[in-house]
Amino acid sequence: MAKKVFVAGHNGLVGSATLHALRERGCYDTVTCPRDRLDLEDREATYDFFMRSQPDFVVMCAAKVGGILANSTCPVDFLHKNLRIQLNVFDAAYTSNVRRMIFLGSSCIYPRDCPQPIREEYILTGPLESTNRAYAVAKIAGVEACQAFNRQFGTSYLALMPTNLYGPGDNYHPQNSHVIPALIRRFHEAKQRSHQSVAVWGSGTPRREFMFSLDLGDAIAYLLGLPDEQFKSLTLTDTMPLINVGVGQDMTVREIASLIRSTVGYEGDIEFDSSKPDGTPQKLLEISKMSRLGWKAKTAINAGLSLAYEDFLRKHAKD
Repeated sequence: MAKKVFVAGHNGLVGSATLHALRERGCYDTVTCPRDRLDLEDREATYDFFMRSQPDFVVMCAAKVGGILANSTCPVDFLHKNLRIQLNVFDAAYTSNVRRMIFLGSSCIYPRDCPQPIREEYILTGPLESTNRAYAVAKIAGVEACQAFNRQFGTSYLALMPTNLYGPGDNYHPQNSHVIPALIRRFHEAKQRSHQSVAVWGSGTPRREFMFSLDLGDAIAYLLGLPDEQFKSLTLTDTMPLINVGVGQDMTVREIASLIRSTVGYEGDIEFDSSKPDGTPQKLLEISKMSRLGWKAKTAINAGLSLAYEDFLRKHAKD
């Protein structure tokens, strides 16, 4: 019998990629519920949904996310909403006997100035980046919840830490999006309006690693397909049950901005505003755990950016 997988947050960037990967494999019964029918901040509604649907596996993609501006100006929203969602889903999953859960974190859980590339054991070894500390603390609580449930109740809950993501289903909001979707929209609008330059926050020197969202969906499906004993072994550790997922190389914000400008076909200048915050100087994940499991990302940055821009044109070009 096909395993029933509840993808929480299936309309978002990670959730939609996960749903695509699971359905491509054809061996899962996927379960979804839109936000207007299930508010995961509502504890009673979340419990009721889990008891009725009885999923075997859960992929926890639901979260309040945003870019550096949103995180730095609305920290209470990012802290409270994510904590409420996580507590409700973890408790409901345990109560309804969910066999496996994959919790999606973020690379911002790691200290701002930790050594590069970032290994999983660097979590909680130093201060966080101040601009997204509230969101990072909420996500760290989710990782700790995986460890706590596994230790106390023998569950198989695994936390994945993806690098910076982009791709189909991204949020292209002009103020609240991450760097790639924000720049796709900004360069597109500058091209349409014949602007001579586009402003980019910061100095352009920070280094970032970027992964196409459908590659992360494929990694999640790959992990869910592991035999029971192997998946369980990933959650039975003395440290956090945590695995980084990335591409293994990074680039400067200046370099990614130039690539996006070329992808969009904008011919104006890029002006970096050094009065705005840079954020963490570098975030490159060490990905040997995933490599040893036999998985690696497949989509090159140029191909991924082209697909992301096509997605933007289909859904948002007239906004």
